[in-house]
Amino acid sequence: MKDKERHPAPKNIHNPKDKGERMSQGTAPTAERRPRTVLHWIIQITGELLITVGLLLLLFVAWQLWWTNIDADRTQSQAVSTLVQEFDSNPAEPLPDWDPNTPPAGLSEPGHGEVFGIVYIPKFGSDYQRPATQGTSSDVLDSLGLGHYEGSAMPGQVGNFSLAGHRQTRGKVLNDIDLLTEGDHIYVRTKDGYYTYTVYSHEIVQPDQVEVIEPVPGQPGVAPTERLLTLTTCHPRYGDTERYIVHARLESWRPAAAGAPAEIAASVAGS
Repeated sequence: MKDKERHPAPKNIHNPKDKGERMSQGTAPTAERRPRTVLHWIIQITGELLITVGLLLLLFVAWQLWWTNIDADRTQSQAVSTLVQEFDSNPAEPLPDWDPNTPPAGLSEPGHGEVFGIVYIPKFGSDYQRPATQGTSSDVLDSLGLGHYEGSAMPGQVGNFSLAGHRQTRGKVLNDIDLLTEGDHIYVRTKDGYYTYTVYSHEIVQPDQVEVIEPVPGQPGVAPTERLLTLTTCHPRYGDTERYIVHARLESWRPAAAGAPAEIAASVAGS
């Protein structure tokens, strides 16, 4: 019996294994890329611009809410230290027969941008002490914190000693103003001594209701008989559509030589 002839496999039939190897070597067909249209380029560029703008906005917010506070805190701390040194190097004359209910005539109105006092508010923390500076323009409020409304009474005088400050950013000197309640104390230190004011009310008003800093708050043209203090800041906390107002009344006064009131003695000693 004859052996069957062995015929080679037809050349046009490919081994699947060989085909897989060729495909793995990059010989497989690829989809043809379509050229990008103008619309595609516009969408891509717009998306990249929006991402960039978003990042810039985040950086701006971080700068406003974080760095400006650090910078302002440093400036205000230095202003307080400088003023304390001035008080210590040039103390006021002792007053042996002083009356806590009758403060002296007080300071004359200082020049714009001049730091003339230090404000202590224990409700804001035992270490809260901020400079009081003449003027309420941005060059004062953005760096030195509490600005004195020019033309309003000075500390201890009959009338309305009025101060403004930022609630957020730039040191956020009045961030916790809503914590102040009736009976809380606000202390003001000048070269003459210490003025103790007691909070008696608060209100939320529109930005144009400037009568809150009149000599008699809310009553333009009425002659004052009391020694008041008013704090003003933006409201709500992260907005400025309204103003948060706190009113306080002078409770007592003591000369610098008598030392700081007990409630702020530790804070004064550490400044």
